[in-house]
Amino acid sequence: MMNYDVIIVGSGLAGTMTALELDKSLNILLITKKSLEDCNSYLAQGGICVLKNNEDRESFIEDTLRAGHYKNKKSSVEILVDESISGIDRLIYYGVNFSKTNNIYDYTKEGGHSTNRILHCNDETGKYIMLSLFEELKKRKNIKILEDTEVIDLIKKENRCFGVITKDNKYFASNTILATGGLGGIFKHTTNFSHIKGDGIAMAIRNNVKVKDISYIQIHPTTLYENSNNRRFLISESVRGEGAIILNHKNKRFTNELMPRDIVSRAIYDEMRKENVEYEYLSMREVGVEKIESRFPMIYENLINKGIDPKTENLKIVPSEHYTMGGIEVDEYSKTSLEGLFAVGEVSNTGVHGKNRLASNSLLESVVYGRKLANYINKNFERFNVDIDLKERFINLEKNTELIKEIIKEDERVKEYIN
Repeated sequence: MMNYDVIIVGSGLAGTMTALELDKSLNILLITKKSLEDCNSYLAQGGICVLKNNEDRESFIEDTLRAGHYKNKKSSVEILVDESISGIDRLIYYGVNFSKTNNIYDYTKEGGHSTNRILHCNDETGKYIMLSLFEELKKRKNIKILEDTEVIDLIKKENRCFGVITKDNKYFASNTILATGGLGGIFKHTTNFSHIKGDGIAMAIRNNVKVKDISYIQIHPTTLYENSNNRRFLISESVRGEGAIILNHKNKRFTNELMPRDIVSRAIYDEMRKENVEYEYLSMREVGVEKIESRFPMIYENLINKGIDPKTENLKIVPSEHYTMGGIEVDEYSKTSLEGLFAVGEVSNTGVHGKNRLASNSLLESVVYGRKLANYINKNFERFNVDIDLKERFINLEKNTELIKEIIKEDERVKEYIN
């Protein structure tokens, strides 16, 4: 029997930040379905929001609430904003180098924001954040990393969680944290890794853990259209923040590119129906031909490798599933309705995002709430002697996907995108 103080399922920013902020005296197991890098946080391009100054506070809160159609939990939004600076400072402490111009942070802007308040690492923010954190993670002698391991269920006795079951083993813990990400893998058009398909949410539902607003799915307006079933290559919203425009097949603009994502996505989808086409266009030339390669080096290189030159031609784009706002219902410390079980990051529902996430708030939520969760456990940790006689039960993993699909199909906005 393998016992740990804390088990974390998921290697994205939420899970990794939580692991690093937990007390070094705790014995921690971090389990991930694939390799450490195979998380959606690693794919994040645009950036991470931060409160620029005290004068920006009310505007930042209002932008987040407005993007979320005021379905947000305001107290959660206030925590996100008020603790953003300390969260960014912590990332810098772990070695993250955000882009600067003339030694001053280069704040960018995305849809729904009333000002430039987004820090970035060129156009691969998630990659550079995660590489810095993974380097630190591997130094920690109290953290064991288990890759290529699929968790299939929780270990539950009465109303308490005592760990997880994988395909091959059982791992017991005093505290269990789900940081399994969203459910993009069940969609035909998605920016997510295909293996991230709502496992954490399905485990919660199966064990009667409260979930909330699962059908709140965000569709990203601008992903590269290709005639394949592969993960869609995302064209960062910061491209539009820097001036790129959306065009139809008549080369005409038909929407305000800097409205919140759900509005722009719907405008594109409606235009596709109107024109009876499978994609519309994005022109990056308005960013400035000389600036495209220097500001968006990763996007530029990927497009060139696909035979597309954004300096001279329009990009074919299609809206794709991008983010899950709903999830396992938690309080401000990421506690779920099941004692001993926590959820953090995209798998959770803190109430921050409401019905639609404001651009670049996802990485920030993972940092802020991951730190709050770790601090809560550090202050309240209690070790349990686990002695549970588990009855073997067959878990059909395909049922997880079907369970999630049935729930989100209730939302007419998203069901047309599902496989």
